[in-house]
Amino acid sequence: LLKISVLDLPTVPATASAPNLQGGTHVSELITLTPGERVLCLTSLSTDSFGLALGTAGGVVKRVNPEVLARDSWEVVRLGPGDKVVGAVELRSPDTELAFVTNDAQLLRFPASSVRPQGRSGGGMAGIKLGVGGRVVFFGASPATGSVVVTVSGTSRALPGTDAGSVKVTPIEEYPAKGRATGGVRCHRFLKGEDVLLLAWVGPAPAVAAAASGSPIPLPDAAGRRDGSGTPASQPIAAVGSAAAG
Repeated sequence: LLKISVLDLPTVPATASAPNLQGGTHVSELITLTPGERVLCLTSLSTDSFGLALGTAGGVVKRVNPEVLARDSWEVVRLGPGDKVVGAVELRSPDTELAFVTNDAQLLRFPASSVRPQGRSGGGMAGIKLGVGGRVVFFGASPATGSVVVTVSGTSRALPGTDAGSVKVTPIEEYPAKGRATGGVRCHRFLKGEDVLLLAWVGPAPAVAAAASGSPIPLPDAAGRRDGSGTPASQPIAAVGSAAAG
């Protein structure tokens, strides 16, 4: 975790409609990132929040209570060999649900309250049970209702960023909640030639997607069976988020 003062952040120019990000600054100019590191989330470290939740590629989940130390950075999870953090989120409510999605199209959601907070030196606990060769491609938090699941399937043999794949949007209510440390439920059926989820996202509707260039990519309507297949995307999707985030 890297700490930065709000006073050091650039001011985003006020506009009559959408925020104008031209006045922003790349995060690499504000904090020092080592090769391979990337920013996963922003957290306020406010003492009245419900802490920070982290999920790893190996299916580990950890919840830490907010704390501010007299240093610029500190470790918040102890990782096993070859593991890495794939998602982090500040918990805004005790009723928030956590969600894992794996590359073999398994989804698990469970209440954040089922994860006991640990200290900084803790290694977390079992979040989702992975299949052979499985790894987590998404970890995050979302409301138990009014959220959607976006999954993009493709082939593991394609070069990264070149496979448009098939995309599916499904209401979160289609997926029953399961207990922590279980395998979850199937969330996407692969078409012929597909064998992996290239990307997944769970969050408040409506969802929006973008290409690597930043141009918007239309998503299908939220409908269909929870284990149904997707529809061909117009071009490779690089990022998915919520239009309601503002």
